[in-house]
Amino acid sequence: MKRARFTEEQIIAVLREHEAGAKTADLARKHGISEATLYNWKARYGGMDVSEAKRLKQLEDENAKLKKLLAEQMLDAAALRELLGKKMVGPAAKREAVAHLRAVMGLSERRACSIVDADRKMVRYRSCRPPDLALRTQLRDLANERRRFGYRRLFVLLRRDGEPSGINRIYRLYREEGLTVRKRRVRRRAVGTRAPILVEAKANARWSLDFVHDQLACGRRFRILNVVDDVTRECLAAIPDTSISGRRVARELTGLIERRGKPDMIVSDHGTEFTSNAMLAWAQENRVTWHFTAPGKPMQNGFCESFNGRMRDELLNESLFFGLDHARIRIAAWADDYNLRRPHSALGYIPPAAYAAKLTTAAQSRAKPAEALTAAG
Repeated sequence: MKRARFTEEQIIAVLREHEAGAKTADLARKHGISEATLYNWKARYGGMDVSEAKRLKQLEDENAKLKKLLAEQMLDAAALRELLGKKMVGPAAKREAVAHLRAVMGLSERRACSIVDADRKMVRYRSCRPPDLALRTQLRDLANERRRFGYRRLFVLLRRDGEPSGINRIYRLYREEGLTVRKRRVRRRAVGTRAPILVEAKANARWSLDFVHDQLACGRRFRILNVVDDVTRECLAAIPDTSISGRRVARELTGLIERRGKPDMIVSDHGTEFTSNAMLAWAQENRVTWHFTAPGKPMQNGFCESFNGRMRDELLNESLFFGLDHARIRIAAWADDYNLRRPHSALGYIPPAAYAAKLTTAAQSRAKPAEALTAAG
């Protein structure tokens, strides 16, 4: 603040001389001021004593401070209105908000940081990380190929290709590249606890059957019979057709048993194809235990329902089928990829076929000591 040449006491003394009869020109020449300044002093302090002049000066200073504070508050309010709708969470968002206030409202860096509640060192910080262009390109290409895969499955696939980066680095690049998968629907959360269904940890312990519906590009509807091994999570069969009867289901299961072996149990809902006389006769003839889920309880067949959800999310919603033959080719290719290459989160992010081979190896290793004991006895 600029310091005044004359104090209140000196100004009052000059005015007293003028009131005593001194001429204006003589007083101005004597004290080195202009006549206009003397008239201004008279208009401002005329008739006051020194204490009153000091009080007036104090009131003017306080008024100036209050005006300054009010102006600053109004400026802060205008800046906050300018930032409405901006999510200021994280350093990057705060840097963007500070840059916006400086560009739009002409605020200083210090003032903008104060409004946003950001540290100036954080705003000035520039990352020294390498650009990772090759890894970003590889991650984008893989995400475009597997459009419904999240960062965990993409990380597993990158590790298979020899990428040494950790999951946190992959997640950071995944977010920076904008590859986040948007959920199609909100999952319903279970209320209470569920008792797990106990199944022996081996292949063919239990199969699950269910249908998925879709339509071709021409609008003709078709259905897919999915058969899933509940333990290994393998897709044993995915059979698309416009019509699948109970007899067709029986034929497909007979061929599947010839290739893979008979299951201990089969689980399905009360669909007419599964409750038909042909299916009941087939189950009795092949001595297979058939378990029907309770009406309105699809989660009692949760393994197949989960598989159906993955198929719809990753294949059916992402594909346009031009004919039934085209649908069969695409579905068969996706089922092979699901079994042989796709990481399964419930299996420790290994493919179902690899998990089934792991179970078979473990069962054979347990059987060898038992055979040795039997031979020795």
